[in-house]
Amino acid sequence: MKKSFLFIIVLFTLVSCQEDVRFNNPSFQGIKDNVFWRAIVSTATLGANGSLIIKGYSGNEIITLKTTSTAKGTYLLGTSDSKTAVYVLTDANGTLTFATGLGKGDGQIVITEYDIINNTVSGTFKFNAENSYNNPLAGPLLNFQQGVFYKVPIIAQASAN
Repeated sequence: MKKSFLFIIVLFTLVSCQEDVRFNNPSFQGIKDNVFWRAIVSTATLGANGSLIIKGYSGNEIITLKTTSTAKGTYLLGTSDSKTAVYVLTDANGTLTFATGLGKGDGQIVITEYDIINNTVSGTFKFNAENSYNNPLAGPLLNFQQGVFYKVPIIAQASAN
């Protein structure tokens, strides 16, 4: 009797196991002001001048990362207007914009892989962006940490920026 009972428990244990695997591919996510943030949709475009523009969309929020090329490497933010990070939130109160640029904000975008065959780009990012219009509804800085974009599809070539 004990063996039968043990056999039934083992059988139910094996039958009730299921594999719940989720793939987050492509992915665009990070920690925004100490809260996890994930894009619902992410895309990338190539500029006519060789620049790379990566966008992550999450409801009424858009993050745009821009580098001067698709080459692997680190692109420092706050050093020019050709390498930037921009966060835009649009809601019933209006639009909040935080951005980096020449002498404004800081951070980095690191491209770790540019896959020409599959037309995707992967890398990491972090930045401190300034409140572009000193909107009193938000603080002076937006902090993004541990940002990752993984196998974001490059969908088109944008016009020259």
